[in-house]
Amino acid sequence: MTTPEAGQSSEEPRPEERLEQAVRAAEQALIEYEIAVETFRVEVENFSRLHDQRLGPLYARIEELDARIAEARAARTGDPEDIRRADEARARVLPLPGVEELLHGWMDGDGLFPEATAMLTGQAVRPPQRVRPGERARKLYRDLARKAHPDLAQEEDERKRREEFLSRVNDAYARGDETLLTELAAEWAAGPVPPERRPSPAEELYARLEWLDQRKELITLVARELEEGAIAGLLRLAPDDPDGLLDEIAGRLHADIAQREAELAGLLGQG
Repeated sequence: MTTPEAGQSSEEPRPEERLEQAVRAAEQALIEYEIAVETFRVEVENFSRLHDQRLGPLYARIEELDARIAEARAARTGDPEDIRRADEARARVLPLPGVEELLHGWMDGDGLFPEATAMLTGQAVRPPQRVRPGERARKLYRDLARKAHPDLAQEEDERKRREEFLSRVNDAYARGDETLLTELAAEWAAGPVPPERRPSPAEELYARLEWLDQRKELITLVARELEEGAIAGLLRLAPDDPDGLLDEIAGRLHADIAQREAELAGLLGQG
């Protein structure tokens, strides 16, 4: 004779329960995907900023030397074609006329100064120390992103609270600030415990799955745009040591500068 308890244990899960399981699995998969894309985005942005900070002056020096070499060669030969090339080389070095004066020091030919951007966005000017944050910073970030992700919230107020908190987490991670990430982890642990999810009607669960799918498509577009960018192409040259790649490029540029300086000295000495 079958007892009621035995009969209950052999029952198949209700369709709503299977749907809820599918939604939970889709949510977790999306969160892991977002973490991966956000981690890559931070590396791309940090690499881009450090590339400009460390290598920008070297590229500018090479352009200036190229212009001076072209001018020295044109002065020696007097050839109209050499003069044209010298003018073109000098034009590439010159900033856009009047931009800095017009915008009162807020902007130059390359765009807004970091200080101006900070004033407009309310963010502090704190450049990253490295392309890839340290291992502890990455672990803290992943743990916080999994716990506090807005997609785990059902109520709008809770979702907004999580979005604001995760924005602070993302900023701290982008700077590789382990101290702040540790403080944020303690803040989250001490915060309110989100209420358990209430059972949702099947229609709401289907809508949730559709939203998750649309969200994944959007993140996929972001990931594709990052992957196809020039900075990502550089990162792929040294996926295990992007900071070392910057050092390698800087070394090559210093060698190019030394070669151009010697060429310019030779031209001027021949004059």
